[in-house]
Amino acid sequence: MTRSITESGASEDAGDLERRLIDPRGGDVEDDAASPAQRSLLAIASSVLVEISLPKLLFAWIMSLVLPAVLLGLAPLAVTVWFASLSAHVKALTEIGAALVLAASAAIGWLAWRPFLRIAESNFWALNALVVQPGYLLGAELLRHLAERAFAGRMTNIRRARLRAASSAAAGVIMCACAIVILVLVWPYSRWTGTVAELALVHRLIVPMIANAVVLVTAYLAAASLVWGFADATMDQPADFPAFDVAPAGRHFRIAHLSDLHTVGERYGFRIESGRRGPRGNARLCRALERLAEIHATRPLDLILISGDMTDAGRATEWAEFLDAIARYPALIARMIVLPGNHDLNIVDRANPARLDLPFSPGKRLRQMRTLSAIAAVQGDRVHIANVDDKPMRSLNEALAPYRTPIANFAEHGGLRLAMGLGHIFGDQFPMIVLPGEPDGLGVAILNSNTESHFSFTNALGVISAEQARRLVAALDKFPDAAWIIALHHHLLEYPMPVAFSERVGTALVNGSWFVRKLKPFASRIVVMHGHRHTDWIGTCGSMKIISAPSPVMGADDAASTHFYIHTLVRDIDGRLCLIAPERVEISRPMPSA
Repeated sequence: MTRSITESGASEDAGDLERRLIDPRGGDVEDDAASPAQRSLLAIASSVLVEISLPKLLFAWIMSLVLPAVLLGLAPLAVTVWFASLSAHVKALTEIGAALVLAASAAIGWLAWRPFLRIAESNFWALNALVVQPGYLLGAELLRHLAERAFAGRMTNIRRARLRAASSAAAGVIMCACAIVILVLVWPYSRWTGTVAELALVHRLIVPMIANAVVLVTAYLAAASLVWGFADATMDQPADFPAFDVAPAGRHFRIAHLSDLHTVGERYGFRIESGRRGPRGNARLCRALERLAEIHATRPLDLILISGDMTDAGRATEWAEFLDAIARYPALIARMIVLPGNHDLNIVDRANPARLDLPFSPGKRLRQMRTLSAIAAVQGDRVHIANVDDKPMRSLNEALAPYRTPIANFAEHGGLRLAMGLGHIFGDQFPMIVLPGEPDGLGVAILNSNTESHFSFTNALGVISAEQARRLVAALDKFPDAAWIIALHHHLLEYPMPVAFSERVGTALVNGSWFVRKLKPFASRIVVMHGHRHTDWIGTCGSMKIISAPSPVMGADDAASTHFYIHTLVRDIDGRLCLIAPERVEISRPMPSA
């Protein structure tokens, strides 16, 4: 009797589970909290304003904008004080004491000017990255967006290119005029000379120092916006790919290009961007890896490129799921290259877009170290760190060897002190280079295109640093006969397709036009491959080929299929890198979770 009651109760409990009011496996409204696919950006922004910590935001603004402006504005005052002191002692050279003071002042100036110049320079470029370049980009893309909407019914590729060029020139002129107006308005509050007594009371000089910084930045913007605007107007504009090449004779390279896997750490977890409109869990990722293994077994691949966003928020559990998923396919790992995306580095809190990191927060550093560790686990012995001298390139694992213990200690204990000790490591590893197997073979340059964002709401911006570009050019010059894949996460420019204005200014490289011009000398022997937009697009910028990868995971719920592409690259007899029509690989609907 007891057993039958127990069995009856178990049966009733199972029935109650199937009739539950809310099925947690399907998620709920909380899964859509930060999803632009489910909520408007205005609604998300409203939530951010309600939830954000205003004292923390104020402190972050002071550290990111006010402090750099104060230090930059202080520079001319400090320099004039030093020169004034030096001049006074020169006039009194008849006295032994004055001569000694003069010598001491000169020595101090000689020793201090280099670090002082570096401080002023770093703060200037910090303000440039935060204000000037994004401001120019915002103005240029706004003009392009309005112009394309005005002429939407009569748009052709040629007209779009001309409209984009004209908008760039107009944006340069308008931004120059705006900068001059601001400069004129702020100039009366600036001050370019000071005394030692005044420097001792720095708080009284805060307004003049900020005004000085505004004058310097706006003067730079006035000149730079004209240069950028007309350079953007005269450069090759992006266009849809005209026609694929007929396969020429030569070595064929088969490249599987995936991106934006957004691995989650929960069996029924949803992605930040898609919310309940996207897939649950990681079944679709596993299916994509299965298809890759099937294809590789019959027609071997030369390279599997995953161009960023391996995880949804850079959490340890997500990296664990990703590494566990690929560990079942050692043949794929041997050909796999991964690179960092904004979701791997810049999502402060996947459940709360209002949360922000302070500029020196250990959280950002921890996400970098997780990403670097995963990259090293996948390709640490196969990629080398680019340099600008003639020394042999070290492998990633060799470069990281001295830091293994500090990184492990930081991951175990955290803390600001340990985080600051690792500050330079992540950026120093890029570009990573897969060396060409032969002098005229195929190499891969792996870039980090992510900004130093500390706020989930602005996590998607991208930039290529001048130092990284310099190392990249040096690496390409070392192999003048090789063809190259330039792999990064962000798209270089806005491509000729309809897109919401919020995407135009929030997702592309801030300095994409500049970077395209850096790549132009190598255009005939490179192809740029990226992800980020989850958009299926192949195009050109002059003679340079650009491939945007769709996500084999995002963009469809559990009921729909997704896809990725296998691209074939061939070097022709003239050394030009040819692109053959790609092979589309469908990822069927995964089996339902048990």
